[in-house]
Amino acid sequence: MTVKAVQKVSIGRNGVGAFILQCKRLDFHYCDWAGSSRGMNLFLQHNLPLFAASHPSIEIHVSPRPSKHPVIRGHFINGTQHTICVRNLPKEHVLKKAEILRDMSGEKAKRLKGGRAVASINESTRGIWSPFHGAKAPSFAG
Repeated sequence: MTVKAVQKVSIGRNGVGAFILQCKRLDFHYCDWAGSSRGMNLFLQHNLPLFAASHPSIEIHVSPRPSKHPVIRGHFINGTQHTICVRNLPKEHVLKKAEILRDMSGEKAKRLKGGRAVASINESTRGIWSPFHGAKAPSFAG
């Protein structure tokens, strides 16, 4: 009996077996004249080409906004937008803010139900553990 190799290649499905970045576009708005855009301008000259080359799935838009503070706006596949102001930040911090937007899901921050620290289907009968519970430490007063 001979063994035959499988001739069919697996079919890719959207989001199954592969990670898809939720951020689809980043808009960089800056001002050539204002001093608050100094870090953004240095980022656009030095760091943006490497950032764009390492993330080909993200569309990059750069546009001037005269007399306004620099901002980075992220557009996500679920239709939401998030904006981060980067005024007076050095280029390294602008890069970190761009990475924050790249890694975001685009969802709003959600509160936990009931103000509890742990969300669970099965509630604990004893409550949430704390280091302040339990027996008191013995005192060695002499």
